[in-house]
Amino acid sequence: MKVRKLVTSIILLLSGLTPICSLSTPDQISQLLALNPNIKNGEEIYPLCASCHMATGWGKKDGSFPVIASQHPHVLIKQMIDIREKNRENPTMYPFTDPDSIGGIQSLVDVTAYISTLAENPEPGKGNGRQLVLGAAIYRKHCSQCHGDKGEGNNAAFSPRLKGQHYAYLLRQISWIRAGYRKNSSPVMVTEVKQLSEKELDAVADYLSRL
Repeated sequence: MKVRKLVTSIILLLSGLTPICSLSTPDQISQLLALNPNIKNGEEIYPLCASCHMATGWGKKDGSFPVIASQHPHVLIKQMIDIREKNRENPTMYPFTDPDSIGGIQSLVDVTAYISTLAENPEPGKGNGRQLVLGAAIYRKHCSQCHGDKGEGNNAAFSPRLKGQHYAYLLRQISWIRAGYRKNSSPVMVTEVKQLSEKELDAVADYLSRL
């Protein structure tokens, strides 16, 4: 019965007739990512994203819009689905993930695949640089096991690439995770950030922006 329900959901998704309410776990999303991405179609869809994230995908240094260029496609597609299904609070993004604007699941796969090919941001917004030693120590202890020694992330594990991200955006997101506002983070991430003070959050965000 569960298999039949999942197959039915995927068929409806591909036709654009139903939301993705039950398809937000890594294993389920991986099944959807078995679809072959059309990079050219993704490039044609991307101007919808560029209005905020810029043509480069580098967002804004003040952190109001994040860097999405070079992010792992699995990470991008999961975040887009979570936002679409309101599993992640992001009112600004809601209209841009709606099927009526961006299209069905194939369009999400296409545009996220295109975004992952964009060149990484060489100059993200940074903090004051006063706590980098502390930030490095915190990162090694609490973050590197999932996000990698150099913030490279892990596509297969849905761990975001953090290297090249804006300081202000990083600080806002990890603060929201610690406060329980961002609800689509992994339990491991929540456990780790809840151990950190505001000073430590600031330090690790600044360190990450400089990787």
